[in-house]
Amino acid sequence: MRINCCNRGMNYEELLAARNDGKANKSQQPIGSYYREQVDGKWRGMVDIRAELNDNVVFAKALQQECEKNKTLAHNHQLHFTPVVENGEVRSLSLELGNYQTYEQLLKDNPAIIATKDFLDNTLKSLVELTSYLHEQGIWHVCYSPRTVFARKGDSAPMLLSHGSFYLGVDNQQELYGKDAEFVAPEVLSHGAIDERCDIYSIGKFLQSICSQADMPMEYRSAIKKAVSQSPEDRYRTPEDMLKAIQQRRNTFKSALTLAIGMVVALVCLGLYFDMVPESNPVEFVKPAPRQATDDLIDDGFDPAELGVKAEGDSLVIDDANDRDYQAKAEEIFRKRYEKEADRILSKIYNKSYMNNSEKKFLSESESTIDELMKSQNEIGAESGLTPERSQLIATQIIDRITEQKKKEMGEKSLGVQK
Repeated sequence: MRINCCNRGMNYEELLAARNDGKANKSQQPIGSYYREQVDGKWRGMVDIRAELNDNVVFAKALQQECEKNKTLAHNHQLHFTPVVENGEVRSLSLELGNYQTYEQLLKDNPAIIATKDFLDNTLKSLVELTSYLHEQGIWHVCYSPRTVFARKGDSAPMLLSHGSFYLGVDNQQELYGKDAEFVAPEVLSHGAIDERCDIYSIGKFLQSICSQADMPMEYRSAIKKAVSQSPEDRYRTPEDMLKAIQQRRNTFKSALTLAIGMVVALVCLGLYFDMVPESNPVEFVKPAPRQATDDLIDDGFDPAELGVKAEGDSLVIDDANDRDYQAKAEEIFRKRYEKEADRILSKIYNKSYMNNSEKKFLSESESTIDELMKSQNEIGAESGLTPERSQLIATQIIDRITEQKKKEMGEKSLGVQK
């Protein structure tokens, strides 16, 4: 058959549909074959029921029960359908209007989507919401696989079609699910006792599959490992428990990272501090030579008051009260000015945004902060009339106190403490 697509302006999907007898996006489901076809100019999803299953009385009755139940399911991630009946038997299912494709097709067309921000989180959250809703209705989906989970085009929201708990009476569950049997919990395939935990197993297998071509986030790994345990008792009790476990691990990793960064900052600051402190060279003390007698300066008319010496009774003492007052005032001025400046400078590195930087940038910015602290110390110390040694000692005390205060504040905020 020759197709003249130039005059009609057929798109790629229409070309594929024309090649496949008008059927696009074909995919095998446990109960039948899914495809999309145009009906009255609009694309509609269809599922042709497997002929060998329709001959099974148990399956045919279960299918009718699901068709009735499907009408009552009210969730925006549930695909609704209408049975197409021929000769009193359901031959196919006509899906609600919309553009849907399986996750297998989605990842094949756009494999990079798995790495986009929040894709994995949004997929899992939506599946957990719908699964929890189904469990409240006494329904288990049983098989979550890239071929049985659909994605709505546009926002890639996950959608579920047919649920496996309706067909637990079918004798050969392995044959029913075929290639997708690897996504089904062992107790289902062996006709054992099942509950909500069979869906937890299947969701874990589904996440493993879609992450097979990309690195699974660290917080997912241990949670998924528990979800796919062979024994139901070793899995999570509910889907919400699995989601909470992943969120808790994510928060733990963030706290650990913040703590590690804080330790790096502390070590860097400590190393720079010891680099700034001048080395003290050992001084060898020797016994002074015997003092020789000198002439009394007072006998020569020298006034002791010129050296700050005054008489108290019969004694002479040094009057340094003025010097002490001046020194104390200078230190007070230095403390007030430098404390304000140090708080401003240290606030640049002790904040949430800065702590999220890479280690390389973190170290680089920390060094510039130390340089700025030293520059302010020298300038304010000189203006206050303090010696470099005295201003450095006071500045070190102020920096240590402000640093501890800010680390404590950041630690309380990371734990949700508000003052």
